Parts: sequence; C-alpha cells; structure tokens
Amino acid sequence: MFIVFEGIDGAGKTTQLQMLEQALVARGHRPVVVREPGSTRIGEAIREVLLSPAHSEMAPATEALLYMAARAQAVAELIRPALAAGRMALADRFTASTLAYQGYGRGLDLAVLREVNRLATGGLAPDLTILLDLAPEVALGRIRARKGGDRLEQETVAFYTRVREGYLQLGAAEGYLVLDATLSPGELARTILEVVLGRV
Repeated sequence: MFIVFEGIDGAGKTTQLQMLEQALVARGHRPVVVREPGSTRIGEAIREVLLSPAHSEMAPATEALLYMAARAQAVAELIRPALAAGRMALADRFTASTLAYQGYGRGLDLAVLREVNRLATGGLAPDLTILLDLAPEVALGRIRARKGGDRLEQETVAFYTRVREGYLQLGAAEGYLVLDATLSPGELARTILEVVLGRV
C-alpha cells in the first residue's frame, strides 16, 4: 500500500507521517518512508538545489523538472522495491505537489506536468492521498514561527492560496482524504490511522 501526505507548507504533513509510521511499526509493519525531494543520495542533492534561498531566480519549469527528477529516483530506488516486497510506502509529497505548486501555483500547464510526471513515476499512483487542508494565513504563521525557512516557504499568501485551491480541486476530482489541519495532531493521527487500518 502506497500512502501520500499532501498539503501546503506548514500543514503538518511531516508530523502526521511520522505519527502514522510509529503506529504502523507498533502493529508489526515495516513501512518505507520517503520525503520529497530527498530520501536518496541523488534526491538529497537535488533537494539542496531546490530549496536553497540563494536560488530565488529558479524558473518554474526548472523547479518542476528537478522535483520530478528526485521523484523518479525515489520511485526507482525506494518505493517500487518496497511495494514489490509487500511493504507499505509512506511519502511526504508526491505527484499532487507538482500539480498544486508548479501547476496551480506557478501557472505551468497541468497536462504537460502530468505527462512528464508519468515518465518520472512510471505511472505509479498512491493508493491513498491524505490532504491536510489549512488556510494560507495560518500556514504562513506556522512557517514563520520556525527558524529560517527554505525558498518555497518564503512565498506569498497569494501563491499559497492558489496552491491550496489547486489541492482542493485535485482532492475533489481524485478522491483524496481531506482533513482539517487545524485539528489537534492527536485527533488527526487517530482519524488517519483508522482509515489506513481499514484499507490494509
């Protein structure tokens, strides 16, 4: 089973993924966990380029292609082998991030992004996509409470509003599990675990 966590920056994806991983391990599962971009040696090198605040001049197409290059490596090196071995795979972002951020957020053609992504993933799609929905103003408040902030986390409310709207459109069309990210981490984790265990 392949499960993906999605949402704008600050929505709590990483926290919920970690809580689900811990709950699954406690029940005898051995999930493989992937973060985008990253998790492989090549992916981590791409991550440094993508997220560096020094690269503010990065073109939208460059950004999209780098994310998909990191995704292709993670699919080949980690996700497909895990699924082939009967293990679960949990990902912090996947295809929907490209469509929401580079498509709705940056204005790149969604059909073109989907086609290039098909090359990157070999057509692999999640069994379950969990979208943690959060208002951009709240998300940016959370982001600014952290120290620093990467290149994408320095974007505007208008950008994150477009990304959020894109996520919600994708979620409605593709059957994502959409959850209110203002709920407590514990409440969200219980809901997610219940859904996942019902599908395992």
